[in-house]
Amino acid sequence: MSAASARGPSREATPPLGPLEFARQVLGFEPDEAQASVLRRAPEVKRIVLNCTRQWGKSTVTAVLAVHRLVTTPGVTILVVGPAGKQAGETVKKVCGFLGAMGIATRGDGINPGAKLLPNGSRIVPLPGKESTTRGFSAVSMLIVEEAARVPDEVYLALLPSLAVCDGDVVLLSTPKGRRGFFYREATEGLGAADTLVHTGPVSECSRISEKYLAKQRAKGDAYFQQEFLCEFVETGKFLLDEATVKKMKNSEERAWDHV
Repeated sequence: MSAASARGPSREATPPLGPLEFARQVLGFEPDEAQASVLRRAPEVKRIVLNCTRQWGKSTVTAVLAVHRLVTTPGVTILVVGPAGKQAGETVKKVCGFLGAMGIATRGDGINPGAKLLPNGSRIVPLPGKESTTRGFSAVSMLIVEEAARVPDEVYLALLPSLAVCDGDVVLLSTPKGRRGFFYREATEGLGAADTLVHTGPVSECSRISEKYLAKQRAKGDAYFQQEFLCEFVETGKFLLDEATVKKMKNSEERAWDHV
């Protein structure tokens, strides 16, 4: 009898849980159908764009993705950015709630206000949406941008190089705000891209909002309701020319003037 036979039948390593199974089995969170679809597909893509109505649960789903990364991959850094520190801090609070339910204690990282460090060396860092405060990070495993439609382009562009070393992932979540900015571009140009998941979650996906409340919101105007609850990118009236006019004016054959 061989040594291997004496030890009994070999056991194959159990594959790690994906975000959906992790949410259900470890966190005790039962997502609704639309949320489950996002969590199921998350491992297949590098970029997730959640263009969803208020109360859809996009921050909670994002917190699940963050906790899954923090717990299953030691030593990673996740950045959470919002228009102000409040939005980023709320996401970190939800992450800590899940971690606390798992019995995982966190502490500060000694460098960044509001950051939480896990015993396995992973950390999550909230940041306000200012270019001056977002530079200097490297080897970031996941970048989360809360209320992304309201974060300036220069902040987002300043953060992207921090993902280069780890080939990190991006999660953008927001309701729309006009047809401008990186969130609009990612939500529209990312459709059909193999490495991007764009999920539009109108109020019809959210049974938690009552018809009585929606009736009051509809009365505030079509553009408002289409943007906040139907997740449509509508023109805000802030700009002299709308997107369609700008595209018609573009001449792909025209070359820039040469320097004289």
